Amino acid sequence: MPGIEPLQPSRKPALVPATGSSPTALRLVLGAQLRRMRTEAGITPDVAATCIRCSTAKISRMETGHSPCKERDAADLLALYGVTDPDRTAEFVGLVRKAGERGWWRSYADVLPDWFEPLVGLEEAAASIRTYESHYIPGLLQTYDYAFAVVRSGHALEPEKITRRRVELRMKRQELLSRSDAPKLWVLLDEAVLMRPTGGARVMSEQLAHLLRMAELPHVIVQVAPFEVTAHTSPGNGITYLRFAMSQLPDVAYIEHLTNATSVNKQESTDEYRWILDSLSAQSPSPVESRVLLRRALERYS
Repeated sequence: MPGIEPLQPSRKPALVPATGSSPTALRLVLGAQLRRMRTEAGITPDVAATCIRCSTAKISRMETGHSPCKERDAADLLALYGVTDPDRTAEFVGLVRKAGERGWWRSYADVLPDWFEPLVGLEEAAASIRTYESHYIPGLLQTYDYAFAVVRSGHALEPEKITRRRVELRMKRQELLSRSDAPKLWVLLDEAVLMRPTGGARVMSEQLAHLLRMAELPHVIVQVAPFEVTAHTSPGNGITYLRFAMSQLPDVAYIEHLTNATSVNKQESTDEYRWILDSLSAQSPSPVESRVLLRRALERYS
């Protein structure tokens, strides 16, 4: 499609530690480097686990970035893997310390599910975010009232103050789109989202007006995927695909389910999700044509 280039396969990771503002992203980078150094040294997970007095399961979680690594453990593992340069060890341990810092989202731990926290942390480090949504406007582009209606629909019995706290977290996430280094956001909306009057006519009208304003920004692309397209090419669940400026960090595909989510970063898996998004984009109206569809939907609710 003119003006839109499909994502190309991700770059191979570099072999040196990376810097980054997101502890979540840093854990992934450092974990991958620990795994690479271990395999290159011919060390098994069992031997690595014995070295730092832990289980092989913990070694696996550290290497996949799902668990933080302690500074002392990092130093011991590097020594085991044959890293003798004190400057390199100090740099690596310093990054481990940075990866263990609390991200701003930890202050919302009371309303942030464990399965959703990785996405929030990775959004902070992303250079581009592509997302397909079949039920709602993506959280990064929701108005307060629309977000409240969405959250309330899934947590109808909880106290309203908790619902508002969840919405506050969602609004906080949106601040990354106002940064000078804001990621490129590319949204694919199932046409059904526009037909669903979430929160009522007023809320939908305000939401669509906001979506149109955001779609005018140079780093935000919005496409509407018509029924005839999603009937043949639809992943079923929502997908968020993240790419990073850090060359050491692989692409991540985040797939939402009813009460949890799955993230994958192996290229053979992310390639499949990238193909789905590319296919949907190629078959859907262009961003300019999609804005016409959004305006028509806005007129129905106004």
